Amino acid sequence: MKQSVMLSLKRALQAYLVILPFAIIGGITVGIYMIEHSAPEIIEASVEQLGSEQALIAVSTMQSLIYSLFAWFVGYFIVDRLGLIKPFRFEAAVLKKVCPVIVALGLFFAADYFVMGRLIPEVAADYEKGISVAYFISSLTYGGVIEEILLRWFFMGLIALILVMIFERKTDKNEIPDWIFITANIIAALVFSAGHLPATQMFFGRITGLILIRCFLLNGVFALFFGRWFRKYGIQYAMLGHFGIHLISKIILICVI
Repeated sequence: MKQSVMLSLKRALQAYLVILPFAIIGGITVGIYMIEHSAPEIIEASVEQLGSEQALIAVSTMQSLIYSLFAWFVGYFIVDRLGLIKPFRFEAAVLKKVCPVIVALGLFFAADYFVMGRLIPEVAADYEKGISVAYFISSLTYGGVIEEILLRWFFMGLIALILVMIFERKTDKNEIPDWIFITANIIAALVFSAGHLPATQMFFGRITGLILIRCFLLNGVFALFFGRWFRKYGIQYAMLGHFGIHLISKIILICVI
């Protein structure tokens, strides 16, 4: 038993080394993005507390490392218990299935500028600021990789494990019913969307029906696809999907704004 645990820890560590650069770069660029886009009084208060903007970026980087490290290692044992660990590689047959969907989702994500930008003035004003380098890179690294570790690998896995322990305790991990994963995916998507509401409230200063719909559309719909791919093909395809929609949508927006 001890040897099995040590082997699992070794495999988890080897996989995390691939993720580590994304956690570092994501943490740095998220910190820079916060400085660029947060209200001046919030940044001033943070700098006063921490000492400098560089310290704020360092804290953001440490948070990215700690969150991703914890979620990856704990999630590894959860996902293993659920029978969801798959070889960390990309296969041509699967890519042919998911890539057209990623392109369609990327176009849908970019449509926010053209549709909601016309309906909500604050959305148009924010887009008109342009896509900074820090925003672009953080969306690919932290958004595309680290958020998938936190929300699919760890959180969706945890919800699925709780459901298994309540309803399917004696079920073999290779025979867990589909409804467990579907329910966990929906809960994770809803929680991810709801988690954006405080920031949405701060940004708009209000929550209207249209703003609420936008929040759940931009976050929940995509999460359902990523959760399905994680369960069916492996976490790397959820990461690819999240990475891909940001890449496609940001390139479109850079060209049109």
